[in-house]
Amino acid sequence: MNNWTQNLLPQGSPEEIGVLQLAWLGDSVWELHQRLKYVHFPLKSKDLHLSVVNEVKANAQSRSLDQIEHLLNKFEIDLIRKARNKTKRYPKSSNPAIYSRATGFETLIGWLFLKDPQRLSKLLDHLE
Repeated sequence: MNNWTQNLLPQGSPEEIGVLQLAWLGDSVWELHQRLKYVHFPLKSKDLHLSVVNEVKANAQSRSLDQIEHLLNKFEIDLIRKARNKTKRYPKSSNPAIYSRATGFETLIGWLFLKDPQRLSKLLDHLE
């Protein structure tokens, strides 16, 4: 399922990108990953959309971070912490702690997408 990330080459300089911009990128990478997972299901587009939406919500992203947290190195944990500390606004319907963890998860995904696609692929494999 993660073949699409295995062949990517590191590009860009994520050190020059802010953590919230990395989260923005990571959100789209995570959504694409979920769409690729569901594309083979014989569902109507509305049902496909709802399935993906459930996987990209803050609660689901926070749970995904729970599943990989024990695999992360010090740098990755620090990156997540920085992103969590930058999160000042969140939807009224969301728990601030969960939303900030989701932002940290997205930041990690965005960073790894640019800097270490092989590592991203390993972590995504662990989440399957």
